[in-house]
Amino acid sequence: MPDVVEIGVGKVARRGYHFYDVSIVPSRRTRDVDDVSTAWQLDAYRFGIPCVAHPSDATMSPATAIKLGQLGGLGTLNAEGLWCRYDDPEPLLAELASLEDDSVAATRRLQEIYAEPIKPELIAERVKQLREAEVTVAVRVSPQHTLALAPVILDAGIDILIIQGTIVSAEHVSAHDEPLNLKEFIADLDLPVIVGGCTNYQTALHLMRTGAAGVIVGVGQDVWSTTSDQLGIKVPMASAVADAAAARRDYLDETGGRYVHLIADGDIETSADISKAIACGADSVMLGLPLTHCEEAPAGGAWWHSVASHPKLPRGRYASPDPDRHGDMEQLLHGPSVDPSGTMNLFGGLRRAMAKCGYSDVKEFQKVELTVSL
Repeated sequence: MPDVVEIGVGKVARRGYHFYDVSIVPSRRTRDVDDVSTAWQLDAYRFGIPCVAHPSDATMSPATAIKLGQLGGLGTLNAEGLWCRYDDPEPLLAELASLEDDSVAATRRLQEIYAEPIKPELIAERVKQLREAEVTVAVRVSPQHTLALAPVILDAGIDILIIQGTIVSAEHVSAHDEPLNLKEFIADLDLPVIVGGCTNYQTALHLMRTGAAGVIVGVGQDVWSTTSDQLGIKVPMASAVADAAAARRDYLDETGGRYVHLIADGDIETSADISKAIACGADSVMLGLPLTHCEEAPAGGAWWHSVASHPKLPRGRYASPDPDRHGDMEQLLHGPSVDPSGTMNLFGGLRRAMAKCGYSDVKEFQKVELTVSL
C-alpha cells in the first residue's frame, strides 16, 4: 500500500525517502571482507567497482577517465564538454578553479567558456586517446545533440554510449523539432547504451523498453544543484532507486529475463550513500562531487554540474576548490583513508558494509534489509 499524505482537498502525494532516511540492517551472518566482490558487469564490460563518472569537466578529462578505468570504474568523456571544444582547455580549467564560490560572475564565465562550438575532430581525438590506454571507452551526449553527434562518436570507436539529460523520457513530444526516438535509435546500434535520468517507476520502465542496457536514476542532485530551486523537481533518491528496481523486476518478467542495470545519480557523497544506493536496488553509482577531492581532478577541486553552464537556465552553482582535498584517486576509491567521515576509501566502505551484512557480491547486497528513520 503506497504511503501517501493529503496535501489539501483533492490532492495527495506519495511519501519519499532520501538515502539519509534509510539505514542498512545486518543479517544473521557476517563475512570476511576479503571474500567480498564489488565487481559489476554491463553487457560484455566488467568493472572492479560499481562506479560511473558524472560527465563534468571539473572531474573528467581524458587523463582522469583513463585513471578511473584503470582503478576499476567507468570514466566518462563528455562529448559536449571543454575537451571537445578546445584543443587545450587546461588554462581555462585553471581559471575556473580561481573563481569565487557560488558567484554570478562564475556562472557567467562558465556560460562564456561553454559558448565555444563543439569540434567533431576533437571528439575523435579524445576517444582515440582513451582507446590507446586500453580502458573501456564511454562517451556522454545529451538527447538534444544525440542525432547530430552520434555519427562522429560512433565512428570514433567507443564501447558504451551514454545519453544523459536532467530528465530523459522515452516519449519526448515536440511541435517544432523531430524528437529523438530512443527505441529506434538504440535498435540500430550494436553497443550498449545507458540512458537517463529518470525519477519514477513508469519512466524507468519505458526507458528499459527502448532496449537500453542501463538506466540512470536521479537528476544528479547534490548540495550545489539548483534543479529543485528552478524546476521544483527533486525526488528522494532512496525511493527513486527502489521504484526503478521494481520496474526492472517487472521488465525482467515481461521480457523473460532481460536485465537492465540501474545507475544511481544523486546524493552520492559518502561510502554510506554508495552502500544505501546498492541496497535500494542500484547496480552502480554515478560519482561527481566526490571526485573533486582527488589530486588528479582537472579543475583543481572546483565543481560544477554539466548543466551549470546552460546558456539560458543554468541548474547548478559553482563551487570553488575545497582546501581539504584528500589525496590521489586511488586513495579516494580504494584507500587507505585518513578521514573518518566516509568521503575517502569509498568502495572500501562498500566492501565493509557488504561484509558486515554477510553478502558476497553487489547483486546479493540488493536484498539487504532496510529501516526508515522518521
